Amino acid sequence: MSYAQVYGQWRQDPEGFWLAAAGGIDWIKPPTRALDDSRAPLYEWFTDAEVNTCWNAVDRHVIAGRGKQPAIIHDSPVTGTKHVITYAELQDRVSRLAGALKARGIQKGDRVIIYMPMVPEALEAMLACARLGAIHSVVFGGFAAHELAVRIDDCTPKAIIAASCGIEPNRTVHYKPLLDAAIDQASHKPDFCVIFQREQEVAKLTPGRDLDWHAFQHGVAPADCTPVPGNHPAYILYTSGTTGAPKGVVRPTAGHLVALNWTMRAIYNVGAGDVFWAASDVGWVVGHSYICYGPLIAGCTTVVYEGKPVGTPDAATFWRVINEHKVRSFFTAPTALRAIKRDDPDGKLVPPLPTLQALFLAGERADPDTIHWAQTHLKVPVIDHWWQTETGYAIAANPLGIEHLPVKIGSPSVPMPGFDVQVLDEGGHPVSPGTLGAIAIRLPLPPGTLPTLWNAEDRFRKSYLTHFPGYYETGDAGYVDADGYLYIMARTDDVINVAGHRLSTGAMEEVLASHKDVAECAVIGVADELKGQSPLGFLCLNKGCNRPHDEVVKECVQLVRDQIGPVADFKRAVVVDRLPKTRSGKILRGTMVKIADGQPWKMPATIDDPAILDEIAQALQSLGLARG
Repeated sequence: MSYAQVYGQWRQDPEGFWLAAAGGIDWIKPPTRALDDSRAPLYEWFTDAEVNTCWNAVDRHVIAGRGKQPAIIHDSPVTGTKHVITYAELQDRVSRLAGALKARGIQKGDRVIIYMPMVPEALEAMLACARLGAIHSVVFGGFAAHELAVRIDDCTPKAIIAASCGIEPNRTVHYKPLLDAAIDQASHKPDFCVIFQREQEVAKLTPGRDLDWHAFQHGVAPADCTPVPGNHPAYILYTSGTTGAPKGVVRPTAGHLVALNWTMRAIYNVGAGDVFWAASDVGWVVGHSYICYGPLIAGCTTVVYEGKPVGTPDAATFWRVINEHKVRSFFTAPTALRAIKRDDPDGKLVPPLPTLQALFLAGERADPDTIHWAQTHLKVPVIDHWWQTETGYAIAANPLGIEHLPVKIGSPSVPMPGFDVQVLDEGGHPVSPGTLGAIAIRLPLPPGTLPTLWNAEDRFRKSYLTHFPGYYETGDAGYVDADGYLYIMARTDDVINVAGHRLSTGAMEEVLASHKDVAECAVIGVADELKGQSPLGFLCLNKGCNRPHDEVVKECVQLVRDQIGPVADFKRAVVVDRLPKTRSGKILRGTMVKIADGQPWKMPATIDDPAILDEIAQALQSLGLARG
């Protein structure tokens, strides 16, 4: 069946489509209907069903006779260790951890914060919560104490599961002091904490509150799976909000299971026994969907990687992991690929990759130059796809398991079943093909997407449903071409207004990235008295480029003028050593704009390295900006 037929099947009968997809899940009480629209525009799915996530991700595979199959491969170049856990071992470990949590009073509906690095125990903690029907909230390991405290107060966990430390290439991140400080700051106090002591750093436990991971499980009866209703929250995942207060995205259990199971075959073309690797972190949505839950629900082997794309030890580490563990589908962020490309621009470190069928990219716009580099050197399809923390899986993709559609570089291809994607003008009216506008999705959203925000229904409505009634507002800007392919050009606040012309910073970045000496770039709009806004480029150059910076800048300015035209008013660019990013790889363009315009700004909680912002400020001052 072709993509057009599958998408048409969903359009014609959404109810039947999702009930058929639900057939891939083991139900305690199967759903009799898919959509619950009784509280529209707040929609839910499979509300009359009963199910357990951990059963579907672990137990059913053991019962099916695949207990000896690897479930998790932990590959940690930062500690020099590798470890394989089979499905039977995972079942034992998770049921014992769940039993120990249950013995301490954790039950269905309780919240548990997980604050851990990229170790298998992080996945075990998530699955143990799911086994009991507890609602986990994973906080990125090493997050600042204040940010952890904010999340503790918002979701009021009964317990916190943490590791003693995280390991970076050149340092140890001391998790336990951060956790202690966060609990001191928070108004809400957990009943207890469970600490997984890593051999690289053994943390001091607080008597009466902290329990040792191994000791507290000793002699406790393993726990069975607890049935939960279809709309029971599987987890809360906080995403940064424009007001500064994080938004707690809620993930409903049944829709999450059905949607992720469907995507593993339809989009990534993998199934039971295949090795799937998402090079992300469990603290991000990719880690939830495609390190932990998606691969395990589908019976795959998932790779948990504790390292970097470069520097652990070099730019070949990803290719080593793929070949060593026979990875079939690989998923990473464009920013990771750009880091590899910057260190190895000629692809000399890329070996043949015989098991790899495709590379999937998401998280940031995948610029054409990076895609060309990957296609040339990896010699497999390079598939960009677009989704959000809120949706939990791809809104638009090239569905490899249904039909490998023609790739249009710069486009994440076409909408997936469940997503009726529209491009709207500021008045909420659909625009013609090729016209830049706000990307919105006609309600209802499909199963597994957020039904609300944790304890913040009004904020959910205001953030996503109010601006375009009848639609979910994505916050992204772009256009659809005549063939129905979607192009994501920028966040809506990255569309700049130059003398009345609405221009996408993403389009300018594409042009700059095509310059032979540019490894990575960003474009922002800075305040301009005459024209409203004026674009400014930041350029990171390839390693080994020794040309004068002003020469490269001059060529880049001319390139934008030639390819976009004088209307872009692109006259300024500056070479910097690196760009400020979140730990998940997103460039902090909004913060850069505030620095450039001399406005007050707050250090982003998710920033990878705060010192970079000082370097950006100095570069801006050299252009006569950032004088506020």
